[in-house]
Amino acid sequence: MNRPTRLKAEHLSEAFGITITRPRLSWTQPEGTLRQTAYRITASNGWDSGRVESAGHSLVPYGGPALDSRDRFDWKVRTWDLGPDGSERASAWSVPMPVELGLLHPADWTARWIGPRETALPAAGARPGHALSTTFDLAVLPHSARAYATAHGIYELFINGNRAGDQELTPGSTSYHTTLQVQAFDVGPLLRPGRNTVTAVLTDGWYRGTFGYTRDADRYGTATALLAQIELTTPEGRTVIGTDGTWLVTATEIASADLMAGQHVDFRSRRLPGSGDRERAVLRAGSFTTLTGPVAPPTRVVADITPVSVTRLATGHQVVDLGQNINGWVRLTRLGAPGRPVTLVYGEALDGRGDVTQENLRPHDFRNPGRFLSAGQVDSVVSSGAPGEVFEPRHTTHGFRYVSVRGLSEPLGTGDITGRMVQTDLERAGTFSCSDPRLNKLHEIVDWSFRGNACEVPTDCPQREKAGWTGDWQVFVPTAAYLYDVAGFTRKWLNDVRADQWDNGVIVNISPSPGPEATAADHMAFVNGSAGWGDAIVLVPWEIYRATGDTDILEQNWEAMNRWLGFIRSTATDGRHPARIAARPTPEPYEQYLWDTGFHWGEWLEPDGPEPDLFAARTADHGIVATAFYRHSTRIMAGIAAVLGRDTEARALDELSAKVRDAWEREYLTAAGQVSDASQANCVRALAFDLVPERHRPAVAAQLVSLIRGAGTHLGTGFLATGDLLPVLADNGHLDLAYELLMQDTEPSWLVMVDRGATTMWEAWDGIGRDGTVRQSLNHYSKGAVVSFLHRYTAGLRQAPGSAAYEEIIIEPRPGAGLTSASTSHRGPRGLIETGWRIDDGALSVHVLVPPGTTAEVRLPGRPAAVVGPGTHTFSVPYGPAVPASLSHLIRSAP
Repeated sequence: MNRPTRLKAEHLSEAFGITITRPRLSWTQPEGTLRQTAYRITASNGWDSGRVESAGHSLVPYGGPALDSRDRFDWKVRTWDLGPDGSERASAWSVPMPVELGLLHPADWTARWIGPRETALPAAGARPGHALSTTFDLAVLPHSARAYATAHGIYELFINGNRAGDQELTPGSTSYHTTLQVQAFDVGPLLRPGRNTVTAVLTDGWYRGTFGYTRDADRYGTATALLAQIELTTPEGRTVIGTDGTWLVTATEIASADLMAGQHVDFRSRRLPGSGDRERAVLRAGSFTTLTGPVAPPTRVVADITPVSVTRLATGHQVVDLGQNINGWVRLTRLGAPGRPVTLVYGEALDGRGDVTQENLRPHDFRNPGRFLSAGQVDSVVSSGAPGEVFEPRHTTHGFRYVSVRGLSEPLGTGDITGRMVQTDLERAGTFSCSDPRLNKLHEIVDWSFRGNACEVPTDCPQREKAGWTGDWQVFVPTAAYLYDVAGFTRKWLNDVRADQWDNGVIVNISPSPGPEATAADHMAFVNGSAGWGDAIVLVPWEIYRATGDTDILEQNWEAMNRWLGFIRSTATDGRHPARIAARPTPEPYEQYLWDTGFHWGEWLEPDGPEPDLFAARTADHGIVATAFYRHSTRIMAGIAAVLGRDTEARALDELSAKVRDAWEREYLTAAGQVSDASQANCVRALAFDLVPERHRPAVAAQLVSLIRGAGTHLGTGFLATGDLLPVLADNGHLDLAYELLMQDTEPSWLVMVDRGATTMWEAWDGIGRDGTVRQSLNHYSKGAVVSFLHRYTAGLRQAPGSAAYEEIIIEPRPGAGLTSASTSHRGPRGLIETGWRIDDGALSVHVLVPPGTTAEVRLPGRPAAVVGPGTHTFSVPYGPAVPASLSHLIRSAP
C-alpha cells in the first residue's frame, strides 16, 4: 500500500543527538499522489496533529510537547489526496522515524574536559595518539545506554574493544572557537554484565594538526582534549560515567597521525586498556556553551574499492591502482614481516618510471620563497606479527588514485588492499545519461570529484589543502544541490562562514577558519574580502532555498549578508582605484557604485591569462569583476528580502542594484554596446548577471562568440565564469557554439580530461599534459559546474524562475552535438522528477514524470508550451531544421 516515504527531521534522515528543540519534519508524498489535501502526524510522546488541511509536506514544525535534553519520539505520518475522479484517498501510515535529542544545556554535563600530559611535544605532524580509558561494573544491563562525546582533535570511542558507531573523523570540522559538534551513540549493544572498559583514541585532527596549503599547526589550540559522558538508564535511575581526572592515559600503536602528513602505526606498541605505562589524565579547559548536535549527515566510509591492478616495479615498490581518484584511505591486510616498516605513499598520478608522484601536490613554502613543502599523504605500518592485524589509518585522509607500497617483500594482491571512500554521507538526488559515452564519463567524473570533496565541508581538493574555500562552493552549489541533498551539509558550513565573518563584514576565503592570526603566511590576511568568494554568503543560501524551499536558511544568514553588503558599499563609496584616479582625477557621480579597490582574485586561472600572482592581484584593478558581483548579490538579496517579507528592504535593494548596474554599464560598456575590457569571462558575466540593457545583449553575445572563435573555438573563462559560459551562449542564440565548446577535445576543454583518463575534474585545464606531465590538483570540482548544462539544457529539466522546491519546472530539451537521446532525474522535496528524450525517425519523443504538487511547462520545438500536472506524460513532435505549425496536432500528452 502506498505510504509517505523518506521521512526527515531538519533535512536529516538520522536525527540522533540533535539539539534543535522544534525540529521541522518532512516527507515524500506517496507514489501516485496527485495533490495532497491533508496530513496527520502522530508521535510516540503523545503528539497527534489531528487531520491538518494542507498540501504541506516539507519542513512542517514539530507541534508536540516541549522537548528537552535526551527526549525521544518516533513520528509517523499519513496523507490524503484527491484521486483522478475527484474522490479523496487516504494513504497508509509511514514507517516511523525516531528523533532523539542530545544534551542541550551546559548543566547536563557532569563530565570534565581531560587530556594527556605532554611534557615534550613533538613537532606538528609527528605527534602520537593517546588512549584515555576508564572501567566500570554493571550488575545488570541498562535498558538504555547513550554515549555523548566530542574532542579537541579527532577521537574514536570504544566500549569493550568495540568501536561505537560508524562515523569517521569525529567530531568533524567546524570553527571550533564557536561550534563543536557532539556525537551521540547508542552503546547498549556494546555493554556486558560485569567489568566494562571505555576507551577513546585521541589525535590532533583539525584542532592542532597541520592543515591547508600553508601547513599551519595549533590553529585552535596547543593541547588535545576529550569530553565524554556515558549515561546508563535503569528502572532505578540514571548512572553517569564521565571523563574526569581518574581516567587513565596510555600510549597507542599510533606513533603519529596528522590530516595532511599521514598516519604511522607500530603494532608492537599496542597496549590493552589499563596495561603498560599509565598515568592519570589531566583536566583541560574547554567550553560547554559551544557544543551542538549534528545538523549535517555524518562522515562515513561510503564505498570500498577493489584495485584494478597491482604492479611490482624493479625498485620493489608495488603500485596499487584503484582505477578511481577518491578521498579516504586504504585497508591493508598483508603487513609483511614483524618489525619491518611498510610505507604507503599516496598520489593522483604516476611518474615516468610508473611509481607514484606527488610533485603536483607540493605547496609553496611561503616562509622560504622559492621552495616547496612536502605533499604529505604518507602512511606507514610496522607489524607485530600477531594474527589478524589490519592497517586502516582512520585519523588522516588522502586524495589519491594510486598507492606506492614500499618495504613489503611479499607479493601484494588486489584482495590484500582496499580503497575506502570517505565522505559526508549525502543522499543522491540527481542523475544524467545520454547517447554520448564521453559526456556520460564527464558527468561521472564531476560526480566523483564532488564526492571526493564532500568531506565534512565542501573542500577545494582532498589532498593539497582540504580547505572550505567559499568561492569553490559558490560556483558549484547549484550543481551539487541537483546531484545530492546538500541542505544540512551546507547549513553546517554556513554556520562556520558566519562565525568566521570579520567585524567589518568581510567574509573570509576559507571556512572553517581560526582567523588570520593563526597563520604564518602574511598573504592569508590580505586576500580575504574578494568578490565572488565573499559573495558566497548571499549566493549559497539562495541556491539552497531554491532547491529546498527552506526559508530558515535565508533568515539565518540575512544579518551576515547585510554585513557583507555593508563592507562592499563602504569600500565602493570610500575608495577609488589609483589607476582610475590617475586617468580621471575628478570622480563621476556614478563611481560611488564601482567596487574597484581591495584585494580580488578576479576571474582567476583563465587559460591564457597570467600565472597566478597574489601580490600582483593585490593592486590590480578588478573593478569590472567586483562591481558585477556587487550588482548580482544585491539583486539576489532583493529577492531574498521579498521571500522573507521584508518589502521595504527589498525595494531599497532593488534600487541599489539598479544603480550598481548603471555604474557598471557606464564604466565598462562602450557606446557600441560591447564590453570595454574584452574577455570571455567579462562578456559571460555581463549577460548572466543582466548588466547590459536588452538592446545591447546581441552585441555582447556576438563579442563573446568572436572571442571564442578567436581562441580557436576554445573556452577562455577561468574560475568564476566557466559554469555560466554554455548557458549564456544557449540563452542568447548560440546553442550550437555551446555544444561545440562542450565537445571540444583539445586544450582547454572538458573532454581533454575525459580523453586523458581523468576520473575526477582537474584544477588546471592541462592537469595532465600531452606529454604526461602532471600539474596541480587532479581533483578540483569547480570546473565541473558545466554538467548543469547537461541537466538543464541537454536533458532539459530546470526550475522555473521564481520557483522554489521544484514547485514549478520547465521541461525544454535542447538537443545538439549529434546526440540522439538524453535523460535526467532529480529527487527533490516533492518527489521524483524524470524526463528523457529520444530522436528517432524524424521525431523527438519526450517522457516526463511530474511529482505531486508540481506543475511542468513542457516546451518543444515549434509548439506552444503545454502545462501538465502530476503524473507521467509523453510527447512526440517532428524534429528537424524546422517544424511547420500545421503539424502541431501531432503533439500528444498521456497523463
